[in-house]
Amino acid sequence: MPKIAVLPGDGIGPEIMVEALKVLKVIGEQYHMLFEVNEYPVGGYAIDHFGEPLPDTTLEHCLQSDAVLLGAVGGPKWDDLPGESRPEKALLGLRKELKLFSNLRPVKVYDPLVEASTIKPEVIQGVDLLVIRELTGGIYFGERTKVMTEKGIKVSDTLTYTEEEMERIIRLGFETAMKRNKKLASVDKANILESSRVWRKIVNTMAKEYPEVEVQHVLVDNCAMQLIRNPKQFDVIVTENMFGDILSDEAAMLTGSIGMLPSASIGTEKVAMYEPIHGSAPDIAGLGIANPLATILSLAMMLKYSFHMNEAATQIEQAVDHVLQAGYRTKDLATNKIESTKLTGTKEMGDLVVQVLKGEFIS
Repeated sequence: MPKIAVLPGDGIGPEIMVEALKVLKVIGEQYHMLFEVNEYPVGGYAIDHFGEPLPDTTLEHCLQSDAVLLGAVGGPKWDDLPGESRPEKALLGLRKELKLFSNLRPVKVYDPLVEASTIKPEVIQGVDLLVIRELTGGIYFGERTKVMTEKGIKVSDTLTYTEEEMERIIRLGFETAMKRNKKLASVDKANILESSRVWRKIVNTMAKEYPEVEVQHVLVDNCAMQLIRNPKQFDVIVTENMFGDILSDEAAMLTGSIGMLPSASIGTEKVAMYEPIHGSAPDIAGLGIANPLATILSLAMMLKYSFHMNEAATQIEQAVDHVLQAGYRTKDLATNKIESTKLTGTKEMGDLVVQVLKGEFIS
């Protein structure tokens, strides 16, 4: 029986998680698969109830599970806490302890949502790319210092990578490109950073092992521009931690809403973690208007990567597309460009996906 550790977290996390679990229940019934699902505290909720963002019991249960499904963490309530005690520390802790060195963020523009984006339809129609972000190194995990000087506070955040850390994420980029369209864009800042120059050297060396893959080196600032100017030129993008964080959030806006983007964090061990890339959105928490589709699509990635249920994953993706084709939109996706838009809430959107999975016609 597959074990799933569910971490609803903060803000809209619990609301969107409910909808994803409804979808999982239907998939379990259809494929005669019994999933063991257990919820554990994390983030701000865990701070309030247990005094720390990632309690030992939560981490222990995650390590003993087959996959982790996360909602969202953080919010203004905990903004004044020191860095080591903030809700976001739970994410870094999970990535480190579960050895999740890679973050896969697919960016797909669904045809019904072309008009939901602020970018011209002809630019984004047909976009289907994948950002692979290194997850356990770089400036987020480097040494930090904060000292007082005569002129005030002096701080530093160190960008640190080993050759091994760079090699494993770059190889994943090549392997993934081989399974897609054999195009790889390696993003760095080699004109400035020593770490990027080493990164680029590794890419060039490894490219000899993958002669079928077309490799392109792109400086991160140029990549940010090109994602808006001509995103269809990209298929697989591989990059370091901070660059990947920023670029994947930018790419999210190609889809019309960050509420549409799932992600998978995969490492060297069996346990992978799946989560929507949006935040906890505390401003809309409890209003019943949050978009659950990114979480539902993250569930689809979990079925594909952790449980090898490719057919079920595709079924969920097609159900989401069907609902969007029928004109249903949560508030973040609504646009006055489409007269047939049917505004719906969090629960209703989850129910619609479930109906399609069950073969019930919606229009």
